[in-house]
Amino acid sequence: MAVPGWLRPGARLTATVRSCQTPGPAGAEASGAAARSQAPRRAEPAPRQAALYVHWPYCQKCCSYCNFNKYVPRGLDEASMRRCLTQEAQTLIQLSQVQRISSVFFGGGTPSLASPLTLAAVLETVSRCAHLAADAEITLEANPTSAGASQLAAFRALGINRLSIGIQSLDDAELRLLGRNHTADEALGTLEEAKKLFPGRTSIDLIFGLPGQSVASWAGRLEELLQLCDDHVSLYQLTLERGTSLFKQVQAGSLPVPEQEVVAEMYEAAREMLRDAGFRQYEVSNFARNGALSAHNLSYWRGSQYIGIGPGAHGRFVPRGNGGSLREARIQTLAPDSWMKEVLAFGHGTRKRTALSQLEVLEEVLVLGLRMDVGITHKHWLQFAASLSLWDVFGTSAEVKALEDQGLLLFDNRGLRCSWKGLAVLDSLLLILLTQLQQSWADRAAHGT
Repeated sequence: MAVPGWLRPGARLTATVRSCQTPGPAGAEASGAAARSQAPRRAEPAPRQAALYVHWPYCQKCCSYCNFNKYVPRGLDEASMRRCLTQEAQTLIQLSQVQRISSVFFGGGTPSLASPLTLAAVLETVSRCAHLAADAEITLEANPTSAGASQLAAFRALGINRLSIGIQSLDDAELRLLGRNHTADEALGTLEEAKKLFPGRTSIDLIFGLPGQSVASWAGRLEELLQLCDDHVSLYQLTLERGTSLFKQVQAGSLPVPEQEVVAEMYEAAREMLRDAGFRQYEVSNFARNGALSAHNLSYWRGSQYIGIGPGAHGRFVPRGNGGSLREARIQTLAPDSWMKEVLAFGHGTRKRTALSQLEVLEEVLVLGLRMDVGITHKHWLQFAASLSLWDVFGTSAEVKALEDQGLLLFDNRGLRCSWKGLAVLDSLLLILLTQLQQSWADRAAHGT
């Protein structure tokens, strides 16, 4: 991987964006509509599109396990935050020159703490700058204590059509250990209200692998939730992140280190329970039934473009408005106050930009694509590497053949994907597959093909 480069925010933008009524080439196409109506019709290229992630960095309190970019506000000026979110959305959508926003995801932090006015302003701006379909998936992350019935109804009225609730656990002792500010009863109350307003489109997040947690206690709580949840569940293994309160407690010996064998057993037990309840494991950590897959997250795993706005947000898109032709990895400035100053000065708060080589893009497509149960089809891979097929990379690999023989990997005319067994040990497979991809790329370069 290349070493990331740094760029002063706005260094290559000639002006702050003021309006997005006719962004990029879409406006030029509109002006020729009458002339086109007289000409024979021909197939139009697919419109350039991206998903949009909006980061709300504020929380009521810091959880003991979380190292996300979040802040407990003191005297929050939400009007200023709202202006900056809409300004950055304008700037980066025009810079990307995408014509269509395929989905919007409000994450955080705790975006359900934001007023509906702020979320509505962002959605209105997006609709001005690009096409946002009436049925586009628009997701809001919510915590139980910041999502009462009236608040949820207000979010639904402004266009939010999918909810992701951070329940994390149904055990009050575990919730206290995690530093959550809600009880199990409050979580269940929020879930019940959400299902009424967002039927079939309410997701829940759960954490497993806590210090002292047993397989039996985890399975019991999950079984209880499966009687009450909607059609989407996300399971996350606890990661002890350096700098968090929970990490310090484990390091000091006041909490036991979770045993990896026990954690692996929890994961396998959950997979089987969810499968028996009619859920499809469509991604390593995500399960859905009745077709309730997250369209926004699928765009990440498929290697699609996405634009990140807000403090610390990440993005992957081609900055065509600057004449760019390479996809860039972008990170917005972390601290909200600094980010707002940069947005006001330059139109956006991009702090870090890294142009990705084609090999780096392919590495991301491989790593993310294999997280899905469908894996990577040959056709999808060729969208990113027209002259280097999956067969070219993996077709003669003895290592890949060995993984197939072990029942971990499937490689056939459909493409490359993990088996049920392989999804559980994906990280170990990727070490082998990435090495094979890098070697194939080097061989191709050496032969000038």
